[in-house]
Amino acid sequence: MYRLTVKRRFSAAHHLRDYEGKCAQLHGHNYNVEITVAGDKLNDAGMLIDFARLKQICDQVLDRYDHAYLNELPEFAQANVTAENLAAMIFEKIAKLLAGFDVRLFEVKLYETEDSAITYRES
Repeated sequence: MYRLTVKRRFSAAHHLRDYEGKCAQLHGHNYNVEITVAGDKLNDAGMLIDFARLKQICDQVLDRYDHAYLNELPEFAQANVTAENLAAMIFEKIAKLLAGFDVRLFEVKLYETEDSAITYRES
């Protein structure tokens, strides 16, 4: 089994609903994301998936969030903009884009700050 990870970054603003604390106010983060795919079969070039191709797929998803006010996006109309919900949504969208490849999305690790991260993976 191979696991391959790429790191990406984006900046976004949000606020938490139904929360008592500073994060109920509008604020922003410089998010760091680690996206890991897994598989046991290498392609003819000896790769699980090309790093550049995986970065391109991830950027298709993350560009939507970059410099956005996350609370205004349709996917957060009902869901609170927590790191947990954001990581799960990123996972879901990247997994769909990887459907045609011989890899599966293993996990998404989202750093809200350099000291705080959430990891989402499907069981």
